[in-house]
This record gives sequence, C-alpha cells and structure tokens, in this order.
Amino acid sequence: MTEASSVPANGEGVSAEGSAVEDTGSPSVGETLPSMGEDAAGDARADAEADESTPALEQRLATLQAENDTLRSQYMRIAADFDNFRKRQSRDQEDLRLQITCSTLSEILPVVDNFDRARQQLNPQSEEAQTLHRSYQGLYKQLVDVFKQLGVSPMRVEGEPFDPSLHEAVMREPSDEHPEDVVVAELQRGYHLNGRVLRHALVKVSMGPGPSSDSEPREEQGG
Repeated sequence: MTEASSVPANGEGVSAEGSAVEDTGSPSVGETLPSMGEDAAGDARADAEADESTPALEQRLATLQAENDTLRSQYMRIAADFDNFRKRQSRDQEDLRLQITCSTLSEILPVVDNFDRARQQLNPQSEEAQTLHRSYQGLYKQLVDVFKQLGVSPMRVEGEPFDPSLHEAVMREPSDEHPEDVVVAELQRGYHLNGRVLRHALVKVSMGPGPSSDSEPREEQGG
C-alpha cells in the first residue's frame, strides 16, 4: 500500500525539501517606517537652534570688532609715540653735536685772534721777512677756510645798533659821529655758527653827543 503525500491545508507551497518558502521583503511584525512628520520636526529643531545661535554670533562679532578697534588705537598711539621719540632723539643728538662743536671751536678762537693780531702788527721789510709773512698769511687763510667749512662766520658790528643778544658792551663813550647805543668799535670779534652765536662780540658803544658848550651855565659879569 502506497503512502499519500500530505498537502498543507492553507495551500502554501513547499520546497523540494518540504520546507515553506519565506518572503524576506516584507517588514516584520512591530517594525514601522519613519513618517514625513518626524523629518519636518527635525528640520524645525535645526532652524530653531540656528535662530538661537545668531544673537550669540552677532555679540561675538561685536566683541571682536571692539577688541580690534582697541588694539588698532593702541598701535596708532605706540607708533606716534615711537615717531616722537625718534624725532626727539634726533634733535638731542644734533644739539649734542652742536654743543661739542661750539665747545671745541670756542677753544680754538683765541688762536685765530692771535693770528689776526700778529697779521695786523707785522710789517715785513726785507725779502726774507716778506717770505715768512706770506707763509704766515697762508697758514692763517687755511685756518679761516676750515672755519668757513664748519659754518663759522665773523660778525660785522661797527656802526650797527647795540644788540645784547650779539654784543657785549665793555665800554661806553660819548660820540659826535654816532647816535646813542650804536657800536663804535670792535674790541674782540664775535662769531656765528650756522646762524647761532658762537661767541659774543666785545664792543665799545656810543653814548651819543656829549654836553655842548652852549649848555654850560654862563658866569654873570659884574658891573
């Protein structure tokens, strides 16, 4: 007697081995697909977070801008202070150089005075004396040229009004030729150094005309 194969009552097919075929493409029980509403909610939360961070970013930007302005202002002040310091240092160095030059030249001026006095007093007669005098004059000229190259120039004071910033009056005397407070004689030459007084000139100053004889009281003659 032959056994009959059993067929499932629900009509589902079976494989050759007799096992049922599973359909893996269908979701299992309890699984749910994400809905469109959840995606929209996530986007809304992201937008809200972005909106909340905008004021913070603006505040941060304003703070950084203020710091930048402060640093720029400090830099400008430091740059201006450094420029003023550099100019002040340059002026101080120039003043120091001028003071040293004035001090050195002031020590040499008496030598120039002695050369000038000797030049005026010498009156060579013989040929040998004249040769010596020319050599002396050449040396004096060389010294004067060096002074000119350094910016030293002599003052011309005779006949000029007395100026205490340029002259030092050591004598005053009446004069019929010059009005009062006019330099009538130079006793020691003064010098300029690039427009600055290197040495004041020692001068004699006029007091103006003296008292005239007509102003003297006359004696009455007895009768």
